Amino acid sequence: MDDGYYRFRKSLACIAALLLLFLLSACNGETPSPTASVPQPTNLQPTRTLTPFQPSPTPQLLAARVNGEAITLDQFHAELARYQVTVGTQLATEDEQRVIQDMVDRLLLSQAAAEAGYDVDEAAVQNRMDELATRLGDDQALVDWMARHGYTDESFRHDLALSIATAWMRDKIAAGVPGAVEQVHARQILLYNSEDASEVLVQLSAGADFAALAAEYDPVGKGDLGWFPRGYLLEPELEAAAFDLQPGELSDIIETGIGFHILQIEERETARTLEQDARLALQMQAVQDWLVERRGVSDIEILLP
Repeated sequence: MDDGYYRFRKSLACIAALLLLFLLSACNGETPSPTASVPQPTNLQPTRTLTPFQPSPTPQLLAARVNGEAITLDQFHAELARYQVTVGTQLATEDEQRVIQDMVDRLLLSQAAAEAGYDVDEAAVQNRMDELATRLGDDQALVDWMARHGYTDESFRHDLALSIATAWMRDKIAAGVPGAVEQVHARQILLYNSEDASEVLVQLSAGADFAALAAEYDPVGKGDLGWFPRGYLLEPELEAAAFDLQPGELSDIIETGIGFHILQIEERETARTLEQDARLALQMQAVQDWLVERRGVSDIEILLP
């Protein structure tokens, strides 16, 4: 059997690698005094005080605004450049949308962390920088890494603080996934046209052994899907059918984008401990569900040209 269908949901890399760079300040340059001592004339006359012209600061162009908090166009372009280095190909419009959406999601998570009372102080950021430097070899290696990835000291610290808060909130959401949930142990026969599926269903209805037939069509895996909880399989139709069955029961033919399936449930438990990969899949789904809900109650403006 083609095992591409019933592979369980893969883990997504959820944690960012080393962010950041800090630029060394000019160590040998002297800092001018902010004010200079100017001799005053002894013959004072009333004078008109002229206020020096103070140009208005140039407003930063924005890529997005999330609950009043800005993502600047410069931040977006820097993140997009790092993304392009990672994927190694020319970016398309959908890649830009993926990057800005990821930045929005991180901001939503960090805002929720702050609302929950989690504060990322400068000491936490510095500790993480020290850890990264140790992992890379030394402080200079970290400086070089950050320089290659287009960070300044300010953007380095900002993104690292954001990453710490985002990870804290993500882990808080994931911790809400219980360790034991209802699960079924299923076996399937997967076929690639409806005629073959109908013939197999007739054989099964006449008393043919399900496991033996499954092994014929899938000599390696023998059709065994193992134990899985709700929200784990990639095809919702298959999962819904599995949880509608009791041990020993046979499904009708279930058509999905992969083919035509016939299921048999071997075992079922109301509170079975999750395997590590299943728990991770449910945790990732919990974070995604949280983000969907959070977006629905947030003020999000995408301002990309």
